[in-house]
Amino acid sequence: MTTLAPTHDPSPPSGDDASLTEFGYRQELHRSLGRYASFAAGFSFISVLTTVFQFFAVGYSFGGPVFFWTWPAVLAGQLLVAACFAELAARYPISGAIYQWSSRLSTPSFGWFAGWIMVIGQTVVVAAAALALQMVMPPLWSGFQLLGGDPSPTSPTGAANAAVLGVLLLALTTLVNVVDNRVMSLVNRIGVTAEIVGAVLIVVLLLTHSERSPGITFHTGAAGQSGLLAALLTGSLTAAYVLIGFDSAGEMSEETHHPRRTSPRTILTALGAAGLLGGLLVLGGILAAPSLTDGRLASDGLSYVLTSSLGDGVGRVLLADVVIAVAVATLAIQTAACRMLFSMARDGVLPGSRSLAKVSPRTGMPAGPALVVGAFAAALLLLNFASPDAFLAIGTTCIVLLYLAYAMVTGPMLLRRLRGRYRGAAADGTDETGRPLFSLGRWGLPVNALALLYGLFMTVNLAWPRPAVYDPAGGHWYFRWFTALFLAAVLATGAAYRWRRRTLALDETPQAPDPALPAPPA
Repeated sequence: MTTLAPTHDPSPPSGDDASLTEFGYRQELHRSLGRYASFAAGFSFISVLTTVFQFFAVGYSFGGPVFFWTWPAVLAGQLLVAACFAELAARYPISGAIYQWSSRLSTPSFGWFAGWIMVIGQTVVVAAAALALQMVMPPLWSGFQLLGGDPSPTSPTGAANAAVLGVLLLALTTLVNVVDNRVMSLVNRIGVTAEIVGAVLIVVLLLTHSERSPGITFHTGAAGQSGLLAALLTGSLTAAYVLIGFDSAGEMSEETHHPRRTSPRTILTALGAAGLLGGLLVLGGILAAPSLTDGRLASDGLSYVLTSSLGDGVGRVLLADVVIAVAVATLAIQTAACRMLFSMARDGVLPGSRSLAKVSPRTGMPAGPALVVGAFAAALLLLNFASPDAFLAIGTTCIVLLYLAYAMVTGPMLLRRLRGRYRGAAADGTDETGRPLFSLGRWGLPVNALALLYGLFMTVNLAWPRPAVYDPAGGHWYFRWFTALFLAAVLATGAAYRWRRRTLALDETPQAPDPALPAPPA
């Protein structure tokens, strides 16, 4: 792997530089994040207010009240994955976590594809998160429906308006991702604090305004006509979409003080806190909804519950907090994608690596990746002008890509354990404070195996081309198969690039002189 000359020395605590130098890299990103900022990186990527408000209606429409139980099931599966990642974060505290971990557990080529899939998936998540503004801004004030007409994200005017609002948000987050590391961290911390306070307040208010008992969560309602199993599998899309991105705390390792000790714990606490708050939000929404059968819960989701159950004034104040959460989530996801691009470019394995790997000595931020991610995410939003079905297609695609990339880490990790080539973290040394590195110990093998099985199962479940989910109106076969087609395009593009790069490298290799030809002149 290639390394770049240092451009900044922020004088980090003793041991932080060594944790990066041993992998052949020098400190370029500004190391300024503490424990709460690291936690905020993972929590804001998950952003329960953003994602639950965005996809609650989808889960309820296909699963009915019983879709609540998909939440603890998905949370348990993701905690298994997070436990594996926490162990790796202690061993490899490097930006571009998925790419770096997979490369070191398997081969550089396999790790490259894991990183390629992950960075494309993260960029799609950026677009999907920006679309969430449509779920909260028009209900907050009708003037935010800039294009007029129906504000529902599944309607033509709602989908188009979502794209406009999303592009405006991406312009703002791209600017923050270029300005300064400290500004980005400050915005993130303030936003996460506001989101946690808002989420707790919403949960309390919803539970104190309950219209029914928790026993309703054992009913499928009209959504269960296709069977309980089908309702649960399809309804799990909401939880699967929400509970991703906890690895972002690992992505920010090169900017975190004491990363070997801090990152493993913030990965787990970010997912645990988001999982608890998100589950209570879903439960509270079901219990406090004025009606479970009028169709509003399946179309307008939690925004409808807030404004109708809590009153227009309180509901709008809470929706304003959700707007902040959406903006900070989009910023955090874009930042994670930028760090992945930077990490791969630093190794010279991407097109335009030289430009993408540049870090400003003044800001400590790689500006190139921010511009690329912002532009690509904005281009994806334009699909919403083609059809409202693009909203769900984009959301599902990003989940599948991230789940697959996660499996490309837990898979090689399991193979190493089975072959006896994976050393327990405790045997590898201590963290920056002199304590043993985070380790799963004897639970490592069963946790790792279950994490991989869960990840592969959910990848297939989410990518399954259900016409009722991805092409409800009919006539858009490409949306039904959008996830599979997009994944195939991502793999084909990556393979083509690597083949071309290998071909150019061979062409540039000096050839031995042909003895049959005269020697060149001196």
